[in-house]
Amino acid sequence: MTNEQLQQYVERLSLDVFALPFAHRALFNDRLRTTGGRYFLTDHHLDFNRRYLEDPHIFRGIVIHELCHYHLHLQGKGHRHQDHDFKEWLSRYGGLRYSPRLKENEKKTHLYECKKCGTLYGRKRKMNPERYRYGRCRGKIFHKSS
Repeated sequence: MTNEQLQQYVERLSLDVFALPFAHRALFNDRLRTTGGRYFLTDHHLDFNRRYLEDPHIFRGIVIHELCHYHLHLQGKGHRHQDHDFKEWLSRYGGLRYSPRLKENEKKTHLYECKKCGTLYGRKRKMNPERYRYGRCRGKIFHKSS
């Protein structure tokens, strides 16, 4: 999907779901990592994460979420996540409350095993097993593929 196709999609979805026109810009922002989209209060444009296009249902929910911010802000109503109006609109129009975690952003764990006692343990950070020993039995450590 290109930025022009995204613009048309957001305009059509705004009219279909909210019966209100979307009169600003909608763009893909490839720098977004953990969020599905953003609404900018100053110039009212929307940014979207291209990686969520794989699942059309999730992407539609993200677009509706950002359009809730957009329309509520322009109407002078509560447009923040904690506001009652925003929560009510999300449930009424079927927007997602949160973007689901992408597989590429999931935490990786490195699995290590002690050669002496056979204990398995995981670490968030990778380490060089040649430089360390297991703390309980002083056995050699090796990286076990997970």
